[in-house]
Amino acid sequence: MNCRLSQQIQFIIEIDKLKGILRQTRLIDNSRPENSAEHSWHLALMAIILAEYAPSQVDLGRAITMVLLHDLVEIDAGDTFCYDVQGNQDKAIREEKAATRIFGMLPEDQGQSLREIWAEFEAAATPTAQFAVALDRLQPLLLNQQNQGGTWQLHGITQDQVMQRMAPVQDGTPQLWALVEQIVADCIKAGYLQSARSLSTNTQVD
Repeated sequence: MNCRLSQQIQFIIEIDKLKGILRQTRLIDNSRPENSAEHSWHLALMAIILAEYAPSQVDLGRAITMVLLHDLVEIDAGDTFCYDVQGNQDKAIREEKAATRIFGMLPEDQGQSLREIWAEFEAAATPTAQFAVALDRLQPLLLNQQNQGGTWQLHGITQDQVMQRMAPVQDGTPQLWALVEQIVADCIKAGYLQSARSLSTNTQVD
């Protein structure tokens, strides 16, 4: 086996570890948390299925690559819950260090190319990255809707927090923003998510 192929095989073996990284979001049947590899696979299929709602400037193939790569750093950095304020303070530092090691396992040209795509997703400054990020925000919303607000209920997440988290959907795939608003409204009505109004009322009563 030549050196290049050896590096590529070792990288492929290493990324199997992503299957063991558990996220806060639970499966739709609420049987267990999803893992980060399942999340990435789900996003890749969402990119294909929802491609017609992507802005015209989006490079779909690159977006699919982004969502498949974006959480590889969690092999070292772990999954940081999006609503964990303290955990998110050093998230970028931990993930940059992880990116250096993990993408550094590949041949230099390939590792650099993939790391640049990962960094583009993190910066969310291009239409393609914004579309990929929008999918990354939409997927947990759908899961929480279908499992009766599992993560929201467990951590006491409110409407305002969810809407702030969903904000990138407006830029990444504006045609789906109405869907986000409808899902949130339906979840509040069903009692899966606490509305800002009810939270304010409860606070005043207390």
